[in-house]
Amino acid sequence: MQLIIGGDLVPTKPNLDLFNKAEIISLLGEELCLLWNSADFRIFNLEVPLIDKEDPIAKSGPNLISPTSSVKGIKALNPSLVTLANNHILDQGIQGLHSTKTILEKNNIPFVGVGDNVYAASVPYIIERDGISIGIYTCAENEFTTATDKTPGANPFDPLESLDHIEKLKLKCDYVIVLYHGGKEHYRYPSPYLQKVCRKIAEKGADLVICQHSHSIGCFEEYEGSTIIYGQGNFIFNKYDNEFWNSSLLIKAYFNKGIKIDYIPIVKKGNGVELATGQKSKDILSEFKHRSKEILQDEFIEKKYQEFANQNIQSYLRMFSGFGKWLSRIDRRLLNGILLKKRYDRNQLLVIQNYIECEAHRELVLKGIKNYQRNN
Repeated sequence: MQLIIGGDLVPTKPNLDLFNKAEIISLLGEELCLLWNSADFRIFNLEVPLIDKEDPIAKSGPNLISPTSSVKGIKALNPSLVTLANNHILDQGIQGLHSTKTILEKNNIPFVGVGDNVYAASVPYIIERDGISIGIYTCAENEFTTATDKTPGANPFDPLESLDHIEKLKLKCDYVIVLYHGGKEHYRYPSPYLQKVCRKIAEKGADLVICQHSHSIGCFEEYEGSTIIYGQGNFIFNKYDNEFWNSSLLIKAYFNKGIKIDYIPIVKKGNGVELATGQKSKDILSEFKHRSKEILQDEFIEKKYQEFANQNIQSYLRMFSGFGKWLSRIDRRLLNGILLKKRYDRNQLLVIQNYIECEAHRELVLKGIKNYQRNN
């Protein structure tokens, strides 16, 4: 049995006409199209609500939307399953989620990872063929679109619940694949916490763990008989033109008394993607494998993440202070951070650290912020 998994897919303005006309050859190219359809099962993450009326929720970050007509191209990709547990599926509110579910159902496209409440959203999808069963469990880090006990949305990763779900799924299935929508965008390595989470997922029974969401190819590790992939990049998401968005991986898994994994590089071409070939393919895989060797070094992940944190902390502090885009640019480019240094002394930074790090403070602050927004 062969199963192929793509990353994030979003029909965008540059290629919307191709989706509306279901021009799959133009989106994938002939070679990639043949490879994609050669698998017994095809899975990708649909990271956008399909709805024709825009009604964005209040959130930080972009509110994605694609018209329902784009389902023609999605259907033409012949997906065996699309995953919806991501940080954008509720971008157009509950009506956007319902519209997406309805249009997928009308087109006989199976989906997983969302529901009218957190219990329904956490239900896995099980593939059975030739006496082999594969459980697919999907979850997302907690942002603005996760389900709760009483509200619809994506299945959130909850270490007190999700790990039990995975463990129980393994008792039912020969193999378990976990698609974890999380990690930091444009960072090619796992954070120490993300590695800890993914390793625990593997310990609970997942044979393959794939982290999506980072919009970049990361690295992988073999851990206690499982494969963990920290970032595979996008599938079809034509938004930016940079080193992170211009290449990605398809993950092909072969099931026969175990799992064999192939990494298939793809690159952006025009308004779609194509199979990477020649030296480009070799370079992508070489860099992927090099990073995968790097994370095996003692303390490499911790040191690399500390460097990344050092590069980003001032941006976070400026956001917390309410500087805004232009004042932040002036302070960063012209004043060399003088305003930021005056804004925060050591005691203020310790207060912020405590409120974020301490579970009791963090829970109370989040609850208060959400209610304060509703009341104001």
